[in-house]
Amino acid sequence: MRQRRGGILVFLLFCAIFCVTFLLYHLPVGAVLYPAFLCGMFGCGFLLRDFWRVRRSHEMLLQVREMIGTRIVSLPETCGILEKDYQAVIRALREEMTESEGAASTRYQDMVEYYTVWVHQIKTPITSMRLTLEKEDSPLSRKLSSDLFQIEQYVEMVLAFLRLDSDHSDYVFREQDLDAIVRQSVSKFAAEFIARKIRLDYVPTEYKVVTDEKWLSFVVEQVLSNALKYTREGTIRIYGKGPKTLCIEDTGIGIAPNDLPRVFEKGYTGYNGRKDKRASGIGLYLCKRICVKLGVEIALESQPGKGTCVSLHLEQYRLRAE
Repeated sequence: MRQRRGGILVFLLFCAIFCVTFLLYHLPVGAVLYPAFLCGMFGCGFLLRDFWRVRRSHEMLLQVREMIGTRIVSLPETCGILEKDYQAVIRALREEMTESEGAASTRYQDMVEYYTVWVHQIKTPITSMRLTLEKEDSPLSRKLSSDLFQIEQYVEMVLAFLRLDSDHSDYVFREQDLDAIVRQSVSKFAAEFIARKIRLDYVPTEYKVVTDEKWLSFVVEQVLSNALKYTREGTIRIYGKGPKTLCIEDTGIGIAPNDLPRVFEKGYTGYNGRKDKRASGIGLYLCKRICVKLGVEIALESQPGKGTCVSLHLEQYRLRAE
């Protein structure tokens, strides 16, 4: 009604003009009131018809608005040149958006392919350097080996980041021995435990879990890397708790209470990260994303100065016959 109030007011104005004119010429007013009433009745009919047409178009446009971000299948029928122009603009924008999405997807695939090749290429000199350092046993070689191990961790993080949003699935779910995954991950950090003089307290869990071995290993390694990074002395405990829950607990510097709700956010480093300029805020973010894909719940508890405990709840998946 508000949209059509201009036409309604003009119609009423015309009726008033006719009434005033008939009065001025002393003509019977009924001669204009009766046709005005008939015109009003027909006008109300057309107004109701127009109301239902606009309402139907409005509801369809609401559905179209919900489809934005996917694909717009159809648009309402047009009844005016302006509506046709608007729909032409929408179609042009849709085509432009499709072309932009295609170009962005191509650029993303090119970037993924480039960095994937880069990761595999850089592994060759890293392996060569490690073989060279293994021939020596000195404080300098041990320090270089430790730094090289961190480089390997960062390279694996890049590869995981690229594969995380890949179009094709890289997950293979099987029943796995959790202790085998933990031992394999711990063995990679053996030199770090020795160099930092950190004690490892590992209690076998004897759990069998349905998961992807490679991606779960990545999560465990990231948690261990953080535990070693922020534990200057003391112990890192790995044990099972409750129904298939793996706990990795350290006696490190802990995390401030204000930072705990945001530790899994992308790029968030918190108070500890601002002190350690090398922190990227990507490790725990990747762990959270991977755990979501694995169907694993990851939780973190910490107290400043007392340490941190990361729990992986692995009860989500169960084997079933297919």
